[in-house]
Amino acid sequence: MNPLHQFEVKTLIPFEFDGFNLSFTNSSLFMVLSVILGTGFLWLLLRKVQLIPTTGQSIVEALYGFIRNTAKDSIGEGYQNYLPFIFSVFVMIFMGNALGLFPYSFTFTSQLVPVGVFAILGLIISSGVGISHHGLGWFRTFMPAGIPKILAPLVIPIELISFLAKPFSLTVRLVMNMVVGHILLKILANFVYSSGLAGALPLLFVGILLIFELGIAFLQAYIFTILTSIYLGEALHSH
Repeated sequence: MNPLHQFEVKTLIPFEFDGFNLSFTNSSLFMVLSVILGTGFLWLLLRKVQLIPTTGQSIVEALYGFIRNTAKDSIGEGYQNYLPFIFSVFVMIFMGNALGLFPYSFTFTSQLVPVGVFAILGLIISSGVGISHHGLGWFRTFMPAGIPKILAPLVIPIELISFLAKPFSLTVRLVMNMVVGHILLKILANFVYSSGLAGALPLLFVGILLIFELGIAFLQAYIFTILTSIYLGEALHSH
């Protein structure tokens, strides 16, 4: 089987409006599932919050504390205002990564458009935060202090390109890691199946690879989150 077949976007419910294709696809389906399952998972573990936490409550509190410390270190003072957004991005990206590990599923984080939307949203929010806190003076970030004004026609375009490249680098990093990882997993699983290998050893190998890919899914969601936090911190505390 073609290992790239798993990344094919398929229309489930066709719909067009004023010439725009707004069809509900398998990518849309798994985005919705990521929201529902992520929210449901958190609700299930926190439905009975206790002073002495249960195992589920401890897991969520540890995860939330981990993301909170990441946001605190990356954003600095005032990080609390952006913590809900940062945590939501992490959960959404991780669920999208993890769901793609199941058979017959779809990894929407392997697609440039949905991941790019998250990255561009982070850039827009960062810009809004910078302008909100520093006014028009935030645009001085495109002309670093100490640079001779005569170099402005050269420095400003470079800084602007670097700024606009942030969502592109975020998107490509996540998408390529998901694509490569899932292709490798698909090839090895097909090899085990087609070769007729039986027994515990091949299944154990595939299981270990799945656990490894789950770790990669978490790591890539964390990297996406921490870079988004850093961009927010730069906008919030820019001079």
